[in-house]
Amino acid sequence: MGCTQGKCCLPRPPGRGSGGGRGRGGATLGRAEVPGAGLLLEYATLDVAGLYPDSPGRESQDAHLVATRFAGDPDLHLFAVFDGHGAAGTACAGFARDALPRLLAAAAGAGSLAADPAAAFRESMLGANAEMHAAAGVDDFMSGTTAVAALVAGGALHVANVGDSRAVAGVWRAGRVVAEDLSWDQTPFRADERARVKASGARVMSVEQVEGMRDPESEGWVPDEGDPPRVWARDGLYPGTAFTRSLGDLAAEAVGVIAEPEVKSVEITPAHLFFVVASDGVFEFLSSQEVVDMVAMYQDPRDACSAIAAESYKLWLEHENRTDDITIIIVHIRDSEIGATKWTMVASEHQ
Repeated sequence: MGCTQGKCCLPRPPGRGSGGGRGRGGATLGRAEVPGAGLLLEYATLDVAGLYPDSPGRESQDAHLVATRFAGDPDLHLFAVFDGHGAAGTACAGFARDALPRLLAAAAGAGSLAADPAAAFRESMLGANAEMHAAAGVDDFMSGTTAVAALVAGGALHVANVGDSRAVAGVWRAGRVVAEDLSWDQTPFRADERARVKASGARVMSVEQVEGMRDPESEGWVPDEGDPPRVWARDGLYPGTAFTRSLGDLAAEAVGVIAEPEVKSVEITPAHLFFVVASDGVFEFLSSQEVVDMVAMYQDPRDACSAIAAESYKLWLEHENRTDDITIIIVHIRDSEIGATKWTMVASEHQ
C-alpha cells in the first residue's frame, strides 16, 4: 500500500477469453535456459493500469523488469517489480527499474554479485536510492517506489525487497503446493519495523487516529480493516506512508523510512515449481497461499496472470470502489525432472 492518496480503480477486470476458454489478458510469455543448473524458466508478465475515479486516464505507477542472461551470464536471470507512489511515482518507479540492473551489472562485473549476492543487492538498492535523490528530473521528496527483485543464479534464487510488494514460491510438499514466502512486507504492521521507525522519531498511526476518531495510542490495527498504520513525522501530517522501506521518499528518511533491502536466498530444489513477483495490488486482499493456489491451477503462466489479476480486481471492488495498478511476473521452473513431474500432477488435479 502506498501513500495517503489511496488506490486506483479499473472499470472491468481482465477476464477469460478464447484459447481453450482461458484468456491471457495481455500477458506476455518468454523462456530462458539456466544451463549451469539444467533448468528451463518459462515466465509470463502482466501489467494493467488502474484508474482513479477522479483521474481518468491516469498512467500506471508500476514498472517491471525481466533481464534474461543478465550481465551476459546465461545462468543469471533477473525479475523485478517496482510500485511507485506519490505525485512522481511513475518517474520514481521507472528510474529504479533502469538504475537497479545497471548497478547490479556493475557488481556482477566486479565479481561481488557472485561472491555475496545479498551485499551486492544492498549496495545496488542503496545506490539507486542515492542516485534518485540526486537526479534532476525526478522529484522524490514526497514520492518513491517499492522494489522487489528475484535473481536466478544457477541453482539458487536470491530475492531483495524494499517495501510491500512481494515474492513467493510454490513448493511441492506432502502432495500439495505450499507457499514459501521469499520476501517480507515492510510495513508498520511489523513490530520490528514499527519500533525501528519510532526510534527515528516517527509517529505510527492510521488516518482515523490522526483525525481523532480512534485512540492515538492504540496499536490494534487489523489487516484489511480500515486504514492501515502509517508513518508520520512528529511535527506534521507527512509522509503518511503505509510502508517502512522504499526507494526515494526523501522526506520520509528523516523518520526512518530506509532503502536498505531485506534479502533471502534459497537453493532451487526439485520441489520448487514456480515463483511469483508482484506488486501489492495483488497481495492487498490475496494471501501468498491463495496466489500460489491460483498459479497451480494453470499450466500456462499467462493464464495464471490473467486469473490472478481478475480475482485481485474483484476483491478490490468488493472492499472499495477502486482498485490498484497490477503487475505480476510468474516464473515456472520447468526443467527439474521431479519438479516437472509434480507440475504435471498439480495441473491435472485442477483441470
